[in-house]
Amino acid sequence: MSINVYLVFNGNCREAVQFYSDVFETEQPQFMTFGSSPSDPSYPLPEEAKDLIMHTRININGSTVMFSDTFPGMPFTAGNNFSLSYTTDNLDELQSLFDKLKAGGQVRMELQETFWSKSYGSLTDKFGIEWQFNYDNAEMGN
Repeated sequence: MSINVYLVFNGNCREAVQFYSDVFETEQPQFMTFGSSPSDPSYPLPEEAKDLIMHTRININGSTVMFSDTFPGMPFTAGNNFSLSYTTDNLDELQSLFDKLKAGGQVRMELQETFWSKSYGSLTDKFGIEWQFNYDNAEMGN
């Protein structure tokens, strides 16, 4: 389906996305915060994470650009705060590409079901590029 840019911010994602939305005159973005995600008692959400942006996106001249804040405690380096996000409605294709790109790289999260996708995973390839893989069958509002 598509490859999109995913930009990560250090606590100021909402401000940045509003700015880009105003500059490019896009529709108002919908913000999903870490606090709005389903809770897991095994992994309590730190108070400082609740209002941070877990995910949002805007369409800039036909291209989807996605955004989030860094989760508290995770490393953040300006200039390295992006990934490529591959989205498809073909599970076999998703698995095949994930397996090929993980060769020589480092898996951050194996492909697995999440509350937003039937199959999501992430990895850093052998060249240091971060990838996110997302199954989108239009049922879960991706």
